[in-house]
Amino acid sequence: MAAILEARHLRKEYPKVIAVDDVSFEVAEGICFGLLGPNGAGKTTTVEIIEGVTPATTGEVFYCGSPADSRFREEAGIQFQNTALQDHISVLETLEMFQALYHRHADLDHIIDECSLRELLERDNRKLSGGQRQRLLLAVALVNKPRIVFLDEPTTGLDPQARRNFWDLVNRIREDGTTIILTTHYMDEAQVLCDEIAIMDAGEIIASGNPTDLLHRQYSNAIIELPLADVRGKLSINHKVLETQGLIEIATDDVNAVLQQLSQQATGLNRLRIRQPNLEDLFLDLTGHSLRA
Repeated sequence: MAAILEARHLRKEYPKVIAVDDVSFEVAEGICFGLLGPNGAGKTTTVEIIEGVTPATTGEVFYCGSPADSRFREEAGIQFQNTALQDHISVLETLEMFQALYHRHADLDHIIDECSLRELLERDNRKLSGGQRQRLLLAVALVNKPRIVFLDEPTTGLDPQARRNFWDLVNRIREDGTTIILTTHYMDEAQVLCDEIAIMDAGEIIASGNPTDLLHRQYSNAIIELPLADVRGKLSINHKVLETQGLIEIATDDVNAVLQQLSQQATGLNRLRIRQPNLEDLFLDLTGHSLRA
């Protein structure tokens, strides 16, 4: 599949920090591509360089095989991490105002229905809930019928139900053929939404690929968790053991053997849990600190 977007050796230097350090990746058309990492990893700076909001110190951005230019700006939609909406105007007026800024126009009625805004059209922007506001901001990013949409931490601060409703909305947009670039520090969000990911830490990409493939390459079949307080002394076991947030975590393809060893060294197994590996486990393995740090 041809790349709709390509970042080549992006670097952003500030006087006391390198925010983005030689970041390169390609995004195929029609997929959801995720930049995953903790706050401060460089995700937003990377995306803002691509969008043209922040100039790169060095590096290039290509759109449909050519340097990103006015065509890219006309065909891209952006939902920023923080956006101020005009007070004292309605949801419908907001959509009409932003659509007037573009030559390309999407079907506004379709966007309103897709983003579940029909019942909110006359409501003042100031009176929207967090989830309603995010749906409006996504609709704003779609008013120019974009081929590619950037979503920067779109579900931060939303309650669990609002997050899942937003996920459903993003999946519907992707099914329409729109390419999505998503930045997030929620590993579950990336696993649900993304076809491809790049994991960032300290301004660098430390792993990239399909989420399922990355996990299969890194892990055995299961992870065993046990509170550190339930272990007598230093754990001696024939597996790699990680300690995080008061838990020990053991990746293994032989659960029974590990359980037998733990039964000899633990004060009890009542709080033991067996689960499948996830992207947060991968990040912890690669960096030694939590994805949510």
